[in-house]
Amino acid sequence: MLFKMAWRNIWRNRRRTFITAASILFAVLFASFMDSLQRGAWDNMINNVVNYYFGYVQVHQDGYWEEQSIDKAFPLADSLAQVGAVEGVEAVLPRLESFALAAAGETTSGVLVAGILPNVENKMTDLENRLVEGEYLTESDEAVLVASGVADKLGLALGDTLVLISQGYRGVNAAGKYPIKGIAKFGSPDLNKQMVYLPLPAAQYFYGAPGLATSLALKLGGQDDIKPVVAALRTQLDTSAYEVMDWEELLPDLVQARELDTAGNVIVYFILYMIIAFGIFGTILMMSKEREYEFGVLISIGLQRWQLALSVWVEVILLGVLGALSGILLSMPIVYYFKVNPIRFGGEMASSLEKFGFEPIFPATFDMQIFMTQALYVFILTAVLALYPIFKIRKLQPVQAMRG
Repeated sequence: MLFKMAWRNIWRNRRRTFITAASILFAVLFASFMDSLQRGAWDNMINNVVNYYFGYVQVHQDGYWEEQSIDKAFPLADSLAQVGAVEGVEAVLPRLESFALAAAGETTSGVLVAGILPNVENKMTDLENRLVEGEYLTESDEAVLVASGVADKLGLALGDTLVLISQGYRGVNAAGKYPIKGIAKFGSPDLNKQMVYLPLPAAQYFYGAPGLATSLALKLGGQDDIKPVVAALRTQLDTSAYEVMDWEELLPDLVQARELDTAGNVIVYFILYMIIAFGIFGTILMMSKEREYEFGVLISIGLQRWQLALSVWVEVILLGVLGALSGILLSMPIVYYFKVNPIRFGGEMASSLEKFGFEPIFPATFDMQIFMTQALYVFILTAVLALYPIFKIRKLQPVQAMRG
């Protein structure tokens, strides 16, 4: 009965109901769209950065990530089979990485040499499509693929010889010269200035590390697989010998940037909901003032104050639910549209994003949790504000209210 009475009461003043519901609707719509776009943009950026080189999960010998030393290399054969058998792992990318001095003529430059299995590496990082000259590596090659920044600095062209000098595994001398088979261009300036790729067998021979790798980068089906894969690996592998790290541990700066951006949006949401709160509270004040006579009459003829207060509270809640549901229904197709047709940037903005290895697009994330969360915020806000008429009814003097 109370619900039926509350439902009828909110439609007694249709204009006020529509205005209040519309303000809640646009709050939910705007907040849901902002949250979806922000999450989608960060998911896309993280996917670009992670699949650009690092992978969602990496396995190293314990302590390698702190020292980045080739002496922390580990036997590849047993580890590769064990890691590849974990559910959720689509591909395992073994790498042997270390720094070297690259020379051409009288010019030298420090570079990062990555020994890779070309076909496997290409499945995740799409390295072959970054070639601007030459051909992609094969596993049997005794040649290198260099970043365009390295080639420019050393004055190298396709077919020239690159000399590499370094310290190999357990202090052995590492020196070799390799023809340049391909030149690749990376969006990230750091990668573009230092990357040199060798087929893994050639890199193992160069560093005197046969059968060894410094890291295993894992290609997963998606971000949802990260925690189960990490948990499974930490259970199956000897954690005193190996370290299993997800992308958040590998790239803490990127995590901090995302958290900072999210914190900035929280301020925007707070301001938005404060505006909506004042709008809803204004409606409640007007409603309470306009209906004082009605409240006085109802109490005088015997309606319990708690029943009247509950009825009014349900009215305000119904307004909030009506606006929130309308906001969800309206925001879902809009968010889905921008998921299928992401915002694309051009000009300087696109160039800036591409420079750091990001696609110049902002797709939205279509996640029901986003819509439900924003609707829940509105419901809680409305439920708290609806306590005002309850307080008003408790203090109401029926005779004074009817005198008006």
